[in-house]
Amino acid sequence: MERSKKETVLVTGGSGFVGSYCIIQLLKEGYTVRTTIRSLDKIDSLKETLLAGEANNMQNLTFIAANLTSDENWDKAVEGCDYVLHVASPFPAGEPKNENEIIIPARDGAIRILRTAQAAKVKRVVLTSSFAAIGYTINPKNHVFTETDWTDPNVKLPAYIKSKTIAERAAWDFMEKNAGAMELVVINPVGIFGPVLGKKFSSSIGMIVQLLSGKMPGTPQLSFGIVDVRDVADIHIKAMKNPAANGQRFLATSDGMISFPGIAKVLKADSNLPVDKVPSKILPNWLVKVSSWFKPELKPIVPQLGVVKTLSNAKAKSVLNWSPRPKEATIRETAESLVNFKIV
Repeated sequence: MERSKKETVLVTGGSGFVGSYCIIQLLKEGYTVRTTIRSLDKIDSLKETLLAGEANNMQNLTFIAANLTSDENWDKAVEGCDYVLHVASPFPAGEPKNENEIIIPARDGAIRILRTAQAAKVKRVVLTSSFAAIGYTINPKNHVFTETDWTDPNVKLPAYIKSKTIAERAAWDFMEKNAGAMELVVINPVGIFGPVLGKKFSSSIGMIVQLLSGKMPGTPQLSFGIVDVRDVADIHIKAMKNPAANGQRFLATSDGMISFPGIAKVLKADSNLPVDKVPSKILPNWLVKVSSWFKPELKPIVPQLGVVKTLSNAKAKSVLNWSPRPKEATIRETAESLVNFKIV
């Protein structure tokens, strides 16, 4: 498995869910890896996370402190790198008072990385965008969402969806205006699930925690795409290496969408899980709408109630030879990891 150590990859946001799995897979493939974290105080806990994911070749990993909102240390971070996986992006705990709290760091952070990577003669940057930049303003009726679709940022949208759209647009605009040898590929994942590597988990996985711990009285009729974090790391690395990926976007999703009631059903069918608190009741849409008046965190989901979108992963499969896991397996393994780490 050892390969030439000459190729160095920078992973931004190494302490995040996707960043950690990208590091693990790159180390397994024998790359020299550098990662940025906001503070070097996090090194020990990140190492613990990576070891929980069975990372090897840890001697080939170095850490650098850098923040998306400042120029400091980015030139050091990219120096001598062949590739950059720009995974880091601000994700809000809730809807911010001012959408620019998320939009500006996401957009400016992406440009900061591209500018410093280009100056350092990096071969290719793989940018993590989101399905948020593809599928939120087109009428889903009789429509198959693909990489050619774009969310319109001029429509009223939750701040996170808007931030991902604006940041990705800015990245493509930068590449157009600053044509050079450096290449850009963009990955647009749907909701990312998969085995946690410690007590910290992403907001999408929080949904499974809520279902298993009985914090949800019933399941809303909300459907979305799911992709396994291990497959997200895999598609980033395939996109980094494959010459045909240059200048392309790739929608990363397992086959078909799933609803909250569908997830509850998958969990209940797994005999290894503590499922006695998983709700059987399906919440009517009107009840969720009324509840959103008192619980602002429900507001962003209201427009998506009862909406089912058709998503295509054909491009990633054919161009990158990517084969995502079935979503049911991802849900089960996510839940099992939450039990193993005693989160539920």
